[in-house]
Amino acid sequence: MLPSPATPMSPLSARIPSDLYLWLSQLPLDGAQTNSDKLRVLLGQLKRQHEGALDYGATHAWLRDLLTRQREALVQVEGQSSQHSEVLALLMEHLTAAMALLLSHPLENETNVARLEGALVRRALAMGEALLRQAITPEAAAFDTGVVRQHIAPVLALAGVLANLDPGISQPSAQGV
Repeated sequence: MLPSPATPMSPLSARIPSDLYLWLSQLPLDGAQTNSDKLRVLLGQLKRQHEGALDYGATHAWLRDLLTRQREALVQVEGQSSQHSEVLALLMEHLTAAMALLLSHPLENETNVARLEGALVRRALAMGEALLRQAITPEAAAFDTGVVRQHIAPVLALAGVLANLDPGISQPSAQGV
């Protein structure tokens, strides 16, 4: 995020190793064309991260930015192979959201810790549910179509044990997931 033109600027001079300079000059950052622009964006991100001032939305956006290269590479591979991995896309989204929850949630007291715990458990189980949907058919929408079924057996075994211990737990609640 670049400052507005009315934001007062202060000059900064620094000597950095050539490899860092080349890396910075080639680093793609939305809206930042010059090295000065890029440095302002990166320092702003670092400041917000250090201060813990990121709310969930800002943290989620920051993490999505961090994953831009992986997302773009996935799009390239999908385009070249004429395949799409719903499994990888859902994992990237759920993990981004879980990390955003973790990084943006204050852990100042027991109430906040319990809220974070609940939010993370809901997110993890939603991710598990999404993976279970991929296991319904013999072939998941993934590059390795058997990847979900290959790893699901222990989860199903535990779910079966849990359902036998408490038959009421296998019934969906009125609230849903």
